[in-house]
Amino acid sequence: MFLSREMEKPIPKANQVVVKISHAGVNPLDTKIRSGKAAHAKQPLPAILGMDMAGVVECVGADVRQFRPGDEVFGMVGGVGGLQGTLAEYIAVDASLLASKSEKLSMREAAALPLATITAWEGLIDRADVKKDDRVLIHAGAGGIGYAAVQIALSRSAKVFATVSNDKRSLVENLGAVAIERGTPVQEYVDAHTDGAGFDIVYDTLGGPILDESFVAVKRYTGHAVSCLGWGTHALAPLSFRGATYSGVFTLLPLLTGIGREHHGEILKQISDLASNDQMKPLLAEQHFGSNQIAQAFDLVANGSRGKVVVEI
Repeated sequence: MFLSREMEKPIPKANQVVVKISHAGVNPLDTKIRSGKAAHAKQPLPAILGMDMAGVVECVGADVRQFRPGDEVFGMVGGVGGLQGTLAEYIAVDASLLASKSEKLSMREAAALPLATITAWEGLIDRADVKKDDRVLIHAGAGGIGYAAVQIALSRSAKVFATVSNDKRSLVENLGAVAIERGTPVQEYVDAHTDGAGFDIVYDTLGGPILDESFVAVKRYTGHAVSCLGWGTHALAPLSFRGATYSGVFTLLPLLTGIGREHHGEILKQISDLASNDQMKPLLAEQHFGSNQIAQAFDLVANGSRGKVVVEI
């Protein structure tokens, strides 16, 4: 159930910015928090939900120099760890979590990007150091994180491959990636696209058995497997026998701990630059939602949406 209530307009503390929210993205994690199935998000209920947003700076607190009233910004700024979420008219946030919105992005598009692009960036750039001509496999390339990861890898001149269902193959092909139909045996696509050597980087965005497949698909000695859902129990033998490495990504850490928040802002600055160079666009759901349709927006995400769901505030 979603209830609306009046709240006092926030006043910024030192190093905070108050943003008038234009649009808020809805992520699968938001639906899990709502249903009480995301203990790792540490968000006590009832709460204002929502992590992603785009909006206009209303006012700034002491020591904030990088933003001024009227600036258009976006970021992943709350909704976990007891922090107010973005499904509200105003929010006071740590300025280091924000970046200026590219003029090439609408508010709706910008609100769809933060969680997905930060997660993709941390895996591909921070952990795996993707570079030119790397053969990169992205699992679920038409999903929120996967779609962002495909674009980030392509922006680094990597050779990108993405697993997708057959009805979505054109989505990743139109970006410039090679589509691999989901369910194709691992050895079959490793042989077809790497001559049996394995991929330099494999990014698992699904977890479970897909992470186990990633351990088999990665290149011997120098390969790097990355997962943003590596929370299960997995045998490391396939990875160890290939002499490869593994990294996990947990995007919520800066919000939960307060450590490293400025890096999220730095990532989003670079995402904004990619958008300005026509190298980053979200895949948006066809449906539009307003503030009185939040329940319907969450239901669509929970049931599986084609593209990112965004609520106009």
